[in-house]
Amino acid sequence: MSNEQLGRQLRKTHLCFWLRVFVIQLLIAHCLLLTAKAQVVNDDIEQRLMLEAEQTLTSNTTDCTVQWACVNEALTGKRIKYHNDQWFEFTPKAAGRYFVNIGGQKCRDTRGLQLVVLTGEPCQPSTYEVISCTSLGTQDDVFLTLSGLKAGQRYLLNVDGYLNDFCSFALTVSRVPKGLPVAEPTDAEAVFTPTQLVTVSWTLPDSISTTRSHILRREAHQTQATAVGEQPVVRTVYGGQQADYAITDTLPGPGRYHYQVITAATDGQPPVIVSSRWVTWLGAAAKDNAYETIAQALQSSAAKATPGRISAERRRHQARMQKLINARRKAN
Repeated sequence: MSNEQLGRQLRKTHLCFWLRVFVIQLLIAHCLLLTAKAQVVNDDIEQRLMLEAEQTLTSNTTDCTVQWACVNEALTGKRIKYHNDQWFEFTPKAAGRYFVNIGGQKCRDTRGLQLVVLTGEPCQPSTYEVISCTSLGTQDDVFLTLSGLKAGQRYLLNVDGYLNDFCSFALTVSRVPKGLPVAEPTDAEAVFTPTQLVTVSWTLPDSISTTRSHILRREAHQTQATAVGEQPVVRTVYGGQQADYAITDTLPGPGRYHYQVITAATDGQPPVIVSSRWVTWLGAAAKDNAYETIAQALQSSAAKATPGRISAERRRHQARMQKLINARRKAN
């Protein structure tokens, strides 16, 4: 090989080396850019995003961290567990009622978001006053009502994944509600039903003016509720609205289901939850001794608990369960 050929080979090798270095640096820079995008800028309260009325902002809780010096768990109690929070600020130009609309939730789990609304100086928990403290528990499009907001008053919004969930979402503070009313997750015990048919009943109070009620059903592992019926308001001969209603729904299969009855919105009246209950169906193939097992568990639970520690709701639930067990025994 001549000196000229050797020189060309060395220059080619040198060029290939630096080309590899350049490509590796580009890959590293790209990865860093992706990481930077994953954590939103308003992860820190000092960089909180300013919300204008009717303005929609999209965000996500991925890789967000908690500034523990800027939160006070004593104010929110057990309902809120900070994990991957971020901050917004809203200062209304006009006083009155506003709605925080949360939509487009896409979450790793089924739990959705949690939202704390408070006043006070940023990152000075001793000055905080909690206006609202809510855990969504689903990925439905929902709204939170904030009544009596003051013009010129700063309100801080802390958004986090409920029970360590990670979510992307859209957030709007508006004069108009969108979606379903926020319903706090509940650990209420489900009523067992012996058949696939469930009767959903509710009462419309005189204080609520609406044209119809929507009936929603969600299986415990589903992320969103499904509409299973609607009931128009019935007018009495005197022009008023009938108070009591009921419909029958057929469960699609065994499981634990949450039923909600929500009124339709009217001028000046946002949707309202008028009924909420959990129902469990074991399935047509469930053995008779499954109900006997439930009866034994009820008796054991009642024996261990002192009368003062049993809530009225739990006593009613036990009475319903015992009635169901007795009916099952008679049928056999």
